[in-house]
Amino acid sequence: MRTSSDAAGSERTCIVTGTKDVPEAMLRFALSPDGSVVPDIRRKLPGRGVWTRLSFETVSRAAAKRAFSRAFRAKAEAPASLAETVGALLEQDALQSLSIANKAGLVVAGAFKVDSAIEAGGVVALIQASDGAADGAAKRVHALRAKLGPEANAIVRVDLFKSGELDLALGRANVIHAALKDGAASSAFLARAGRLRRYRGGEADTVSRTERDDATADEAGTFGRPHQIG
Repeated sequence: MRTSSDAAGSERTCIVTGTKDVPEAMLRFALSPDGSVVPDIRRKLPGRGVWTRLSFETVSRAAAKRAFSRAFRAKAEAPASLAETVGALLEQDALQSLSIANKAGLVVAGAFKVDSAIEAGGVVALIQASDGAADGAAKRVHALRAKLGPEANAIVRVDLFKSGELDLALGRANVIHAALKDGAASSAFLARAGRLRRYRGGEADTVSRTERDDATADEAGTFGRPHQIG
């Protein structure tokens, strides 16, 4: 069972830095019966949890300095690779969420289809493979600005994933460009992509008001903002 301190709504305290934030902006860890530290990125595992900032560096420090044993007040084995494991879990979670959005019919992939979606309107995010050519991404940005003017700055840009990773998530080959249409599944993906970006960047970002109001990414009506068009 969760303890009252794990209930949604109140702030959590990082066991490394002492900083406080809402659960959506933090990482939860549980302790397995064998004393291993287990990342709980969905905040659903039973038992008492401890929290860190949403930061690769902070998780690395927690593992290196035995912060988990102190926080759990018990022997807690945290491998040196814990930060890498958390990053992989957050990435997998985001890509699974993108796959769900695709199955919901909210993703278009391929340069021509993305260009058509921009022209038709209703795009809430652009996805560019991190190993794709920069000029291709710039072309889509320019098309958005031509279509929307200053409102193009509100369109989220995501360049967190390699083409091969996008291929697997979307069930097609050679994905470099994709776009998201408005919908709950798109919102859930963008919230998770935002968490992955903050984790990789080690930023102490605040979470938007709408994201704070949602208990889980599945319920989020907000867009995580991996990159803004600026």
